[in-house]
Amino acid sequence: MASVSLREIYKKYAGGVIAVSDFNIEIKDKEFIILVGPSGCGKSTTLRMIAGLEEISEGELYIGDRLVNDVAPKDRDIAMVFQNYALYPHMTVFENMAFGLKLRKVPKDEIARKVEEAGRILDISHLLDRKPKALSGGQRQRVALGRAIVREPQVFLLDEPLSNLDAKLRAQMRTEISKLHKKLGTTFIYVTHDQTEAMTMGDRIVVMKDGYIQQIDTPTNLYNNPVNQFVAGFIGSPQMNFIDSKLLKINGKYVVEFGSEDTKTSKGVKYQVEVPESKADPEVLEPLVDQEVVLGVRPECIHDEEMFISAAKTGIINATVEVTEMMGAETYLYLTCEGINLTARVSPRSTARPQDEIQVALDPNRIHIFDKETEKAVVN
Repeated sequence: MASVSLREIYKKYAGGVIAVSDFNIEIKDKEFIILVGPSGCGKSTTLRMIAGLEEISEGELYIGDRLVNDVAPKDRDIAMVFQNYALYPHMTVFENMAFGLKLRKVPKDEIARKVEEAGRILDISHLLDRKPKALSGGQRQRVALGRAIVREPQVFLLDEPLSNLDAKLRAQMRTEISKLHKKLGTTFIYVTHDQTEAMTMGDRIVVMKDGYIQQIDTPTNLYNNPVNQFVAGFIGSPQMNFIDSKLLKINGKYVVEFGSEDTKTSKGVKYQVEVPESKADPEVLEPLVDQEVVLGVRPECIHDEEMFISAAKTGIINATVEVTEMMGAETYLYLTCEGINLTARVSPRSTARPQDEIQVALDPNRIHIFDKETEKAVVN
């Protein structure tokens, strides 16, 4: 098995297009790393550079202790699983899985043993005589995984392998791939644009934007301590609410204020959320007093239950319900407050209906504050 090290990796195309910039990461042996980000952020390009399918413009790539920049893909001891499965339609499942081993002149009895073992692990032993056209999407995906497993590579590379599956099957295959990783004890590097996949599967997640790494961290730390507004908005579903605000200091306490107020007509309301002492670092916040900031509140930290509202000492706001979405175990409320759109994720027992005027409480212990100029997190 092997660690993977990417050191100051760049990918530059003709015409000055830079797809990946200054990519640095040390991936430990047996780690499950996920590269996540929107389309065009450079995650698949990075994976293809590790595989040897794209040339590295600058930097060094190590698999184990071996520098592999100039090593051919077939000699890197990696296996790649693609989004489109890439199965040979004229071959049976057995032949598809055995193909790479045949090219390597592996003895027939060893090929049979490895294919049957992979079939047993993936629960496709009963499909070995079928052709790909007779398989469902989930079964084809398992065959593609099986073809990678029989190679017994040091590193598995998976490029959006579940994006062609329906939602139910995707959830099922997420679990299967996580189990497979534990069973095989191999290094997995997995690319997806789906943050739910990233949060549920990865030991660590690399969040990318425009070819740059934004943050590398565990799922919990990404959720609780995003380094900037992009990461905060990308991780979590529904995404974090961002409210243009102002940071004030009132009676020695830091307060975030938002809303609208027309001094001529006295219409509009200003709302305030006090920053808890545990989050208020004067060194960080003092330079931002009387400056514009962005307040971040996750939908699950906006409460419409009376017990929260009656207990809240700060952060109570009036809002109009625009749309409600009943999701079964929870309800999403789409609200407007002083022209600001907010999403709240509340209990399915909520009685709020469209056009209702309601009160909600923002949990001050779970707020985030971002610098308006740099978009960097100053309070998490």
